[in-house]
Amino acid sequence: MARDPVCGMECDEKIAKWKTTHTRKTYYFCAPGCQKAFEANPHKYMKM
Repeated sequence: MARDPVCGMECDEKIAKWKTTHTRKTYYFCAPGCQKAFEANPHKYMKM
């Protein structure tokens, strides 16, 4: 399971409908709104 970096919800990578790749890492999202928020400002949601 992956964790949605925006809301923290767990997402199953095998069936996730929303995902994006940033700096060669794939991020999974529970909803299109979370994906859109991440894509607008990915560094805000990435763990440092």
